[in-house]
Amino acid sequence: MSSDLQALALWRNALVSSVRSDAPDLSARQMALMLTVYLSDKQHTVRGLAAELNISKPAISRALDRLGELGFIRRKRDDEDRRNVIVQRTMKGSVYLTDFAQMIKQAQGTVTNETIKEDILTMFGDEAGEDMGSEVAAA
Repeated sequence: MSSDLQALALWRNALVSSVRSDAPDLSARQMALMLTVYLSDKQHTVRGLAAELNISKPAISRALDRLGELGFIRRKRDDEDRRNVIVQRTMKGSVYLTDFAQMIKQAQGTVTNETIKEDILTMFGDEAGEDMGSEVAAA
């Protein structure tokens, strides 16, 4: 099975599970921001996140506004340098990402050669399925 197709099928299945759940839908930018804050132990600032993700500070601020509304992050003015805003984790954000990780693990069990072939047929029709059939079968 092509590792590219396997990765895409896994991501699709995880996203489908996510949109079917009661959890809020996050944009790719919001999710990237969440993962950056939660998977790194260092202290995060708006300026630092903008530099690390290579996007503008206003884009970071908009994403943080939404994540703050959801209770997934908290912003606090830096007492040592009042120009900086520190981005902090919350318990609610930790729970959200833990649940999302579980959806990815569950999705992992649903990705098989047969489901990938079915997805290809659905997306591209019989002709693509025939072309990809040998690649999937060879895996």
